[in-house]
Amino acid sequence: MLTLALLRHAKSDWEVEGIPDFDRGLAPRGLAAAPAIGAEIARLGFAPDLVLCSTAKRARMTLDLVARPMKLPSKAVRHEDELYMASARQLLDRIRQIPDDAKSAMIVGHNPGFHELNVALIGDLAAEAERAAKSKFPTCTFAVYTFDTDHWRDVGPRRGRVVHFVTPRRLSEPT
Repeated sequence: MLTLALLRHAKSDWEVEGIPDFDRGLAPRGLAAAPAIGAEIARLGFAPDLVLCSTAKRARMTLDLVARPMKLPSKAVRHEDELYMASARQLLDRIRQIPDDAKSAMIVGHNPGFHELNVALIGDLAAEAERAAKSKFPTCTFAVYTFDTDHWRDVGPRRGRVVHFVTPRRLSEPT
């Protein structure tokens, strides 16, 4: 069985004008949300064998803040230019190239590709869970999918089972 996680970058900073999209950092809300998501990832016990991260500043900053509570080793991380604003198709193509000795992987990147990939990967879900998972993929969302295969090349549409779908808003809701 393989496990894939998608982590969308945290809320980006739009306050400073004239900064290219690629070079935008995180807003205060993003700077607060990322460590909270990292703590939740650590609580869930998710420790990826491989992390693929967009080279955009906001993605790298998000990963740095999330990785601290996870105690993620830097040797597991690969920064890849091609993940910046990648489409769902491009993301899936990259996932299928992950070496099979990595049984779990996490990708840190962007919408709309993440939302579209999320919708494509989801297999059968209860109606309420499916509506929630397919409705949005907000900033700093962390989603985990399992696949009944040992080969990343076999990962594809409707083959994933969502096991976690965590948003900053859900973390802040009273239980």
